[in-house]
Amino acid sequence: MKSLVIVESPTKTKTIKKYLPDGYVVDSSMGHIRDLPSSAKEIPAKYKKESWSNLGINVDDRFDPLYVIPSSKKKVVTRLKKLLKDADELILATDEDREGEAISWHLLEILKPKVPVKRMVFREITKEAVLNALENTRDIDMNLVHAQETRRILDRLAGYTVSPLLWKKISPGLSAGRVQSVAVEFLVERERERMKFKSATYYDLKAQLHKEGDKDKFDADLTHLNEKRLASGKDFDENTGKLKKPDSVVLLDEDKAKVLVDDLKEANWSVINVDVKTQKRNPSPPFITSTLQQEANRKFGFSARDTMSVAQKLYEKGFITYMRTDSTQLSGQAIGAARDAVTEEYGEEYLFERVRNYSKKGKSAQEAHEAIRPSGSRFVKPDKAGLRDREFKLYDLIWKRTIATQMAEAELEFTNVTIRATNNGTDADFRASGKKILFPGFFRAYVEGSDDPEAALENQENYLPAMNEGDATALDDLNFVSHETKPPARFTEATLVKELEKRGVGRPSTYASIISTIQDRGYAKGEGKMLIPTFTAFAVSSLLEKHFPDLVNSDFTSALEDKLDAVAAGTQDPVKYLDDYYKGEDGLKAKVDTQEDKIDPQEAKLLDLPLDGLEGIKVAVGRFGPYARMEKNGEDVTTSLPNDMDPSDITREKLDELIRLSEEEDKPIGEDPETGDPIFLLSGRYGPYVQRGEVTEENKKPKRVSLLKGMEPKDVDLDLALQLLELPRPLGDHPEDGKVVKAGVGRYGPFVVHDGKFKSIPKSDSVLDIELDRAVELLKQKSNSRRGSNEIKDLGKHPETDKPIKVMTGRYGPYIKHGKKNISLPKGETPEDFTMDKAVDLIKEKGK
Repeated sequence: MKSLVIVESPTKTKTIKKYLPDGYVVDSSMGHIRDLPSSAKEIPAKYKKESWSNLGINVDDRFDPLYVIPSSKKKVVTRLKKLLKDADELILATDEDREGEAISWHLLEILKPKVPVKRMVFREITKEAVLNALENTRDIDMNLVHAQETRRILDRLAGYTVSPLLWKKISPGLSAGRVQSVAVEFLVERERERMKFKSATYYDLKAQLHKEGDKDKFDADLTHLNEKRLASGKDFDENTGKLKKPDSVVLLDEDKAKVLVDDLKEANWSVINVDVKTQKRNPSPPFITSTLQQEANRKFGFSARDTMSVAQKLYEKGFITYMRTDSTQLSGQAIGAARDAVTEEYGEEYLFERVRNYSKKGKSAQEAHEAIRPSGSRFVKPDKAGLRDREFKLYDLIWKRTIATQMAEAELEFTNVTIRATNNGTDADFRASGKKILFPGFFRAYVEGSDDPEAALENQENYLPAMNEGDATALDDLNFVSHETKPPARFTEATLVKELEKRGVGRPSTYASIISTIQDRGYAKGEGKMLIPTFTAFAVSSLLEKHFPDLVNSDFTSALEDKLDAVAAGTQDPVKYLDDYYKGEDGLKAKVDTQEDKIDPQEAKLLDLPLDGLEGIKVAVGRFGPYARMEKNGEDVTTSLPNDMDPSDITREKLDELIRLSEEEDKPIGEDPETGDPIFLLSGRYGPYVQRGEVTEENKKPKRVSLLKGMEPKDVDLDLALQLLELPRPLGDHPEDGKVVKAGVGRYGPFVVHDGKFKSIPKSDSVLDIELDRAVELLKQKSNSRRGSNEIKDLGKHPETDKPIKVMTGRYGPYIKHGKKNISLPKGETPEDFTMDKAVDLIKEKGK
């Protein structure tokens, strides 16, 4: 008997093949084999005249979706049909979630098998799990299929109905989304809070003391003056910068703090209270999708997309259980494996006295998955797994978090000592805090937010000498410290994931794509770990808040998710649900139809930024980016805002400078002494730049060079402008081959180049001053950069052509090399995380 087993990816194919008996042929669908049309050219001719064809959903007939097979998947379908002809049964082994169930259903619909069909599911790719799944097959769960299909239709309706409105009213190419728009709203709301924030300054005192008769020094902070609490950051109103209850606290300014320091240096210091408490800590639950994304971001700086990509590889290689899960529950097998690992690694004393399980599911819990944990009945130790780089880091994280769940509690001792300084009728109370780890317990394996548990244990402890009430202490040093209240922190990927989960918006399995989408669409940019909303994000959020508040209301979006869960459970009719959402009296279509005429495009483009000092200046977004407009001498003056400027960066002074530059654009700063061309200092979307000559019919693209990083327009004179316009400048001939060496500035900053080889110029050198000898020296250095034509990763051989596929980076960015063919990576893809599946899809799409 011959069986055809279909999974989603080539990697999963390779792993599962190892565990199946002879007679089983395993192949991959390469993800979804059909979907709603992505463009007008994919819509079949017979549907093009239908009023709903642009949606790809027949909203007049039970929201029937129009599914098409993309051109990139036609060869896959042909191959699978051919394999099916020789098979006696078809086994669909896609992932056990809504998406996986839908892929299996689409395969069934397209392949139309005439042989028996079985649905095989497993949550980990181990021999035991695969063979067990083979013996316990089931039918396709149509409730899960309906839930996935309903979500897909819902997102299409929201995006395709509202996005065209944004194109008309604000700018082409914008998009709205059922979950995406709420995520952007969170970022914008937080940024508004930061803009409104008024900083306040307050002071306190820090003392260094020692107990009399003891040499060990310790620190203590002032908390009370004459039994009245000292003001701290929480006491200030963030919108006014003033104390909320000024009579209830003592506020020290710099002068008062100085006087108090001088006074207390002559004081008597003694202990008035010692409070010692012990506390036990339990380990965190094992990872679910959202907590894994958060912790990987905190510890390693992984984006949500990075984390899911690496986790997918670990799952498909058989190292971890399925990574899209909302359940913290561990199976009996996992608990046994974790307890064995604890005993082997740390000894019996570190094993918790009884089995510890976490059965709670979050609000967003979907299918009955296990938590994310190492696979199998015996966990492979990270250093024995043969993994490298990101895969090793993530597996090590999951391994440690899982075994920590079965480890003993950590026992801590906290000591708070109050020390009073008395002089001239002033009683100043200082607090010293100590912390001891009496027994580390699970801390030996896992400390949240730390890569190195052993180092974290040392950093957590803070020893105080043994003290009792009445003990005398001596002052070694006393200083005042100034503090400034801080605005609410911007969201990072980790905190945005946490907020989305807390509000029940979207589902953890979708967070990576949501965060990627809002960055790819230009609604947010990453700066370090922070996500900063753009001018476009402000404009779109303001329009939606005013005209379509439900689209940015987290409660409304969360309620939609609950109904999708009800569809998955079989208790909600998906057609009625879609009908209410889209066609009801208060449905999305009716709202768009009634609101469209009420939206003034000029008003929609204006940004209401809660910043001081912008009276008389209007900031807006236009077709070519953000700009500012103001009236000056009875005339409207406008200026583009640089791409690297954030909404919160705007000040009156910066706008005045940009407008001044804009006004002076017609006035050259001098002439090129060789050509006689005027030299201009201008400002554009990419910041200030210098230009040689005017734009004319004969000279449509005069030479332009951006100012170097750190240069200010006010510092640019004719001489500096001419030096910039000389770039890239020849430095001379290379002593080895006589070919010219040049210095210039490109996408990645200043560089030297020789015979196609680029080398970055370090900050210690200047591109304007560097000479040939130094350039040759730099070019000889071994490059750690990936800016040449360098290999980033080897993906292996193509499953069909057997040609090697490598991810490379070159002068024009990252690309994949398939045999002798090169294909640029799509925008937004991270080269380090590009997978074989994606590479095969891209090769098929490009016909290479």
